[in-house]
Parts: sequence; C-alpha cells; structure tokens
Amino acid sequence: MALAELTLAQPATYGRHPSTVVARRTARAAARSGVLWGYVFGAFVASTAWSYSTIYKTREDRDHLAAAFGSNKATTALFGPTPDLQTVGGFTVFKVSMTLMVIGAVWGLLTSSRLLRGEEEAGRWDLLVAGETTLRGAAGQALAGLGAGAAALWAVTAVISAIVGQSSRVDIGVGPALFLALALVSPAVMFLAVGAVTSQLAPTRRLAAGWAAVVLGVSYGLRMLGDAGLGLHALSWLSPLGWTEQLRPLTSNHPAPLIPIAAFTAALAAVAIVLAGVRDAGASLVPDRAQRAPRLRLLGGQFGLSARLVGGTALGWILALALIGLLFGLVAQGAGPTLNGTSVQQVLDKLGASGGGVGAYLGVTFLFVAVIVSFAVAGQVGAAKAEESEGRLDHLLARPLSRTRWLTGRVGLGLALALAGGIAGGLFTWLGAATQHTGFGAGRLVAAGVNAAVPGVFFLGLGTLLLGLWPRAASAGVYAVLAWSLLVELVGGIGAISHWLLDTSVFHHVASAPAVPIDWTTNFVLLAVAALAALVGAAAFARRDLQRP
Repeated sequence: MALAELTLAQPATYGRHPSTVVARRTARAAARSGVLWGYVFGAFVASTAWSYSTIYKTREDRDHLAAAFGSNKATTALFGPTPDLQTVGGFTVFKVSMTLMVIGAVWGLLTSSRLLRGEEEAGRWDLLVAGETTLRGAAGQALAGLGAGAAALWAVTAVISAIVGQSSRVDIGVGPALFLALALVSPAVMFLAVGAVTSQLAPTRRLAAGWAAVVLGVSYGLRMLGDAGLGLHALSWLSPLGWTEQLRPLTSNHPAPLIPIAAFTAALAAVAIVLAGVRDAGASLVPDRAQRAPRLRLLGGQFGLSARLVGGTALGWILALALIGLLFGLVAQGAGPTLNGTSVQQVLDKLGASGGGVGAYLGVTFLFVAVIVSFAVAGQVGAAKAEESEGRLDHLLARPLSRTRWLTGRVGLGLALALAGGIAGGLFTWLGAATQHTGFGAGRLVAAGVNAAVPGVFFLGLGTLLLGLWPRAASAGVYAVLAWSLLVELVGGIGAISHWLLDTSVFHHVASAPAVPIDWTTNFVLLAVAALAALVGAAAFARRDLQRP
C-alpha cells in the first residue's frame, strides 16, 4: 500500500480533539490567574491569622478590639457582621472575608468577560466555530475552563490556609480551613457565571465587564443595607455576597447557603450556554449600534491607541483603589485606638508604621495601596508582552513606528497608572478619614498615595528590563519578585527574620507614610534604579527579534 494511502486510511493520533480546544485554552489562562490570586488570598489569610496571636496577646487586648469594632455600625455595614473577635478564627473572618470576596468577584467577572467576549471579539473563536465546535459548545467548553481557574484559586487558598492553621498559635483545623477557602472563592465562582451571561448580551468585552460590575455593585449595596442595623437584614438574602456572608466560616460553619450559591451559578451557566446558541459568532444579543459614528478619539498616534487598549482595565484598577481607600478611611478613627499597646506597636515598628493610633493604621493601609498599585502595573507588563506574542505589534511596527517609541508609550501608560492609582488611593482615603475627623489633611494623604506608587514604578522598570532581555519571563518574573516582596514584608511584620532578608522586599524600602515622614532619598534611589532598568530593557528590545509564545 502506498504511503499516501496509509496516511489517508489511518487517522492522526497526535492531534487534539476539537471538542476540548476551547476548554484547554481557557483553563490554561484561567488557572494561571487563579494560582496567582490564590497565593494572594492565602497570604492574606495566613498573615491575618498569624498576626492576631502576635499582636493581641492578652485577653485585655482582645476585649479592647472587640469593644472597638463589635458595636460599630459603619464597620459592620462595610465589612459584614463582627463575629467572635476574641478568637483567631473570628478575627480572621472579620479582617479578610468581605475584602477577599469582593476581590474574588471582580476577578471572576473580569476573567470571564476576557476569556469569553474578549476572545470572541478578537476573532480567535471564528475558526473554531467554523469547524466541529458550535458556539454553544464553545461556551460550554469555556465555562469548564473557567471552572478550572476557580478550582485553582480555591486549591491554592485552601492549601495555604490549612498549612498555617496547623500552627499551635493559629489552631484552625483542616476542615474549617477548606470551608473558609470555599467561602472566600464562592463569589468568584458566581461572578464567573455572571460575566459569562453578560458576555453573551454585550457587544464588547468592556461592556460585558461593566454590566457584570453593575450586578456586583447592586449585590454589595443590598448586603450593606442588610448589615447596617436598619432593620433590613432580609436584603442580605437577596444578594449573592449576602449568601457567602451567611456561610460563617471559622465561627459557625453554616453550609446551607451553598444551596442558593450553587443554584445561582448553575442557572447562569445554563443561561449563558443557551444564549450562545441563539446568536451568530461575533454578534451579541444586545447589538452594537450600527449607526453610531466611529470613535476616533486618541487614535491619532501609538500612545492614544495603547491608551484605548488598556484604558478600561486601568480605570478599573483606579476605581478599585479609590474604593479601598474610601473604606479604609471611613474606619480609620475606630481602628486606630485598637492598634495601641506594646505588642501591637512591636509589629507596627517592624512594618515601619511607628507612633501608634490612626497614623499607624493609615501607614499600614498605604502598604496595601502600594501592593495593589504594583499588581496593576505588573498587569500592564503582561499586556505589553501579550501585544507582542499575539502578533498585534507586527502591524504597528510595519508602519513608521519605532520599537523604542512603542515601548516608551507603554511605559508611559504604566507610569500614569501607578501615579493615578496612588493619588486616587490617597485622595479617597482622605475623603473617608475626613468624615471621621481624624485630623489628617488632604495634602498629607495624597503625598502618602504618591509614595505608595513608588514600588509600582520599580516593578515597571523591572518588567521593561525583562521585556527586553528575557521576554518570555517578563510577566512571570515581575509577579515572582512582587510575590516575594509581599511575602517577606508580611512575615517580617509578624515574625523575626534577618534584616538582610527583609531588605530583599521592595515594599520594605518605602516609608509607611503618613505614620512616618516620606523618605524621598530612598524613593529617588528606587526610581533611579527603575529608570536605568527601563533604559537597558528598551535598548535590548530595540535590537532583538519579536517573539511568539
């Protein structure tokens, strides 16, 4: 038999079945993101649980904490009911649950809209649905891949929580730790499904994410009204965030709310699959207005194009920083007194927030602002690398646009995001703190926000260096250094580690303003190192070949 006949007679065994292509592609992207944020979730849980036994050593300290927060209606409305604050589990739930639940929900809606409507909008589903895979089948596969991302988020959070729970100082069992991780991740699962539905309805990824964000905002508002002590507690049961709150991990462990959570998720997933089958590829159930005039704003140059491409994501980060700053500012006056005391002050001194009171609390608050700004900037490094690896940069560089000019534009956008995020965090922290009459002026807190943007600029310089010298590792490298810096800073605050190790954290070199004066000399050194790294990276980028994954 001829070789050609053998080839035709025997099917290839090395290929991959088309019924799993979308699922595998989506699972890889979602799982990578899920593992990263699972580390953040787990680190937040671990540091909170471990620090409680370090900071609040005596019964008097714990009673003081419970008295300050137990009857505070504003705190309850913002972060949910205060459980037994005299225990490690109760404090951990109070400190991390609502914050991580909201972050998880945002992760879910952004990931879902990016990997569903975003992939379709970019045209990457066209060839798939032209073959054996239908739009309905592709949507089902994508949902399975998103489920893998949620599983990765839960697994990493659960493992870290379970490991730290084995410490005698924390004493949280494996079962309760796994249930805590499930409670923290459940909003992410629900809003993956919400984003899947809005991705069928909206014509663009931006609108899909925006509509899902409106659902999140309504959910948070209903829960907040239900917990505000206004006699409207029933409203909490109308909110997906209210259901997760009723799980009561580490305190009561009520599994019953998992029923509406699972039903809500399954129903939305089914609706998304059904809706995907009643529209054309690339279309949406809510059509884009064909008669709308083209929006040519900012498209007169490369910088404007880049701003259009990343503007929605950047605006989302800035709004998130503004909201976080507002929430922390609103509780500053009540939280400040709970930090006073010898054991507490030792931890704050290690974090650089000396002095105690509201100032020390705000100093630690701006550490979180610095971390979030850094994550936002790290995402911009990943976006620049994706523009190259996915081939979009080829079309720009084929025109009279130099590589240096393109990279300068992307770095400029990263700088603008870091600065705007820091200012937004500082300004809205002042707005919240001003309502509580803390005595901290707008100029001082905005300056603290600018100070918090310095680590983000450093990571931007590092990312530019890697983009030029080792592009395949650019995004992963920045996230790795960022994760290490965060881990060292958290461990250094609650334990005794070598100052040489502590100095490897970028965050440790930035003053904890407004608790202490801003160290502009150190900031200048960090910025100079970032600038040098960016220049070296730009020079290397101008001389290397473009790369694909």
